[in-house]
Amino acid sequence: MLLAGLVASSSEAEIGGPNPGAALALGLASIPFVFIVLAFLSEHPKAPAAVLKAMGLALVVGIPVSALAADALTGIVTGVGAGAIVALRLEQTHSYRGRMLAILLTGLATFVLVRLVGSAALLPAPILPFTAIGVADHLAELDQGS
Repeated sequence: MLLAGLVASSSEAEIGGPNPGAALALGLASIPFVFIVLAFLSEHPKAPAAVLKAMGLALVVGIPVSALAADALTGIVTGVGAGAIVALRLEQTHSYRGRMLAILLTGLATFVLVRLVGSAALLPAPILPFTAIGVADHLAELDQGS
């Protein structure tokens, strides 16, 4: 719904489509459930606390990044990624530093994509933070193995 709200708010056509405000509100309201699923399905040892930390971090990171970038998409991607860093269980081979670097690079890539391709950057945006964390964890595992 968040993606539909962003597309509807950026389109100039008044015909059809969801109400942009309602779609954005529903999409933003679903983010806590994403963190709940992420924490509990990854079997985080302190899942409820991790979800609360993830929500706080998503707000603390996402709002200033949106303000600095002057677009909502960069802030949402970076904020959700920052929350996902703490919501996802950390294995012994994984590191917060690698995850933070991955989200930083994802935020920069989103910032550039929004400026280069405009609203087409909305398509890969929902998967970028989680993919970046997965790649960072995989690279950390490869580094530990060698």
